[in-house]
Amino acid sequence: MTASAADAHPRGAGAAAVHRPAGGSGGAGGSGVDGAAETRRSARSGIAGLLGAATSGLFGFLLAVVITRGYGPTGAGAFFAAVGVVTVATGVCTLGAETGLMWALPRRRLGVPGDAARVLPVALLPPLLVAVLVAVAGVLAADSLAPRLLDGSGAEGPPLLAVTFAVVPIVVGMTLLLAAVRCVRPMRAYVGVQFVLLPVARPALVGAAALTGGGLLAGMTGWLVPAALALLVCLALVAGPLGVPAGARLRPTPADWSTFWRFALPRAASAAIDAGSMWVGVLLTSVLAGQADAGVLGAVGRYVLAGQLAMQGLRVAVSPQLSRLLGLGERAAAAAVHRQLTAWSLVLSWPVYLLLAAFGPAFLALFGPEFGAGAPALAVLALAMLVNTGVGNVQSLLLMGGRSGLHLAATLAGLLVTVTLGLLLIPGHGATGAALAWAAGIVTENLTAAGCARAVIGQPLVDRALGRAALATVGVVGCAALAGASVAGRGIPGLVLTLGVLAVGGVGPATMPGVRRRVRATVRQLRGPEAAPPPGMPAPTRGR
Repeated sequence: MTASAADAHPRGAGAAAVHRPAGGSGGAGGSGVDGAAETRRSARSGIAGLLGAATSGLFGFLLAVVITRGYGPTGAGAFFAAVGVVTVATGVCTLGAETGLMWALPRRRLGVPGDAARVLPVALLPPLLVAVLVAVAGVLAADSLAPRLLDGSGAEGPPLLAVTFAVVPIVVGMTLLLAAVRCVRPMRAYVGVQFVLLPVARPALVGAAALTGGGLLAGMTGWLVPAALALLVCLALVAGPLGVPAGARLRPTPADWSTFWRFALPRAASAAIDAGSMWVGVLLTSVLAGQADAGVLGAVGRYVLAGQLAMQGLRVAVSPQLSRLLGLGERAAAAAVHRQLTAWSLVLSWPVYLLLAAFGPAFLALFGPEFGAGAPALAVLALAMLVNTGVGNVQSLLLMGGRSGLHLAATLAGLLVTVTLGLLLIPGHGATGAALAWAAGIVTENLTAAGCARAVIGQPLVDRALGRAALATVGVVGCAALAGASVAGRGIPGLVLTLGVLAVGGVGPATMPGVRRRVRATVRQLRGPEAAPPPGMPAPTRGR
């Protein structure tokens, strides 16, 4: 069966009925898939994603410093609340179509004779229509909504909220086209837009607005303008591979619509929850405890999200590969890719979160003395994120396997816990109560998704190597943090001492012959030959 037919007639719960040679049993290599080549390909893409995530994290932190230093706790609270509005609105308006593109495009053929271009109007038109309606309604209601959502922003509140709603269609279009770029272009193209263009431009423009005395409206405009530029760049990147300038057919069939939206609609609700996981807490805190507490939680959230960038970089790097493998029924190969990337995510993310939990006062001092009250909230959320990164990208396994309904159930469970506890805890405990509620929601969602993914994939998602990596990471970083805090406290001196201990401790193993041999073996594996593309599927682009 061709990729086109497979997409038009899904089998099971959304998994594409892609042709497999006889004997394909879902094991690695059962249908001619080379498991080693698949893990090598995921490693290459993962490295590109990690480099981009590191850049994004650095400039995202710089942006948080610019906002908090430039506008203070109250102004930062209003700014973060406005970002929360556009983020949640975008998550709602995309209707899950960005994940639908990541799932559908790898299973179709590119170019003029292919059927991939037909997916573009299917994925773009309904979300853009909803985004325009939301933008119009938000602009008209800005005067009445601003005192509730942006309390403390004064006269700038209504125009700030109106501009925020007005650009929702632009941000929605950018989000959808970014997903398409990830599927049809090499990984470096996606990294260049998502992890370089946006995070680099935003602190520069927001900082320029703050330095020249611009208010919240000028700063928010600086945050939004890069999205319009990214939209144009993505449009140019997507058109060529899909064959649009050369006359590829854009008129979808009824089967295209039904197949795509049968998958995407359950994802629509979970996408809104995912996009608003942090900002729901910020908005609730703004309403129930005030702008100052919302500003503290927003600053804490920047650190929490920065620690997650490694996992996000890995997720966007391999999601199309997981879609292709699961579409072929290669569950063992997909599970192997998942385990490899979970180990990477754990080793890279857990040290960050352990240090955030131990030295919250030091990290928050960089935002200003007013933000020191957020140290307990930062510790709570950092510990919860150990669970998030420890189970790996189980959400991607569910979504790329077509099980968007199970993913929705997991996210709804997490949201219910977050909102319920938030309403109970935020009025009395401010940012700390919001952090406790959010942490409980994070743990609930991730454990639920991990259980569902294990049942659906039917393959082990955790192995002994992952357990050893977790124990080693906690042991090494925990001992160094305990030593640093005991000697110099939880402020900046203690953090610097801990980082020095970790740096010195890392030099010794790097000189050991066994470690050097493993590094050389890994490099040789990454440089190994690519596997032939699976039957019935487009050849993957190098770096994807």
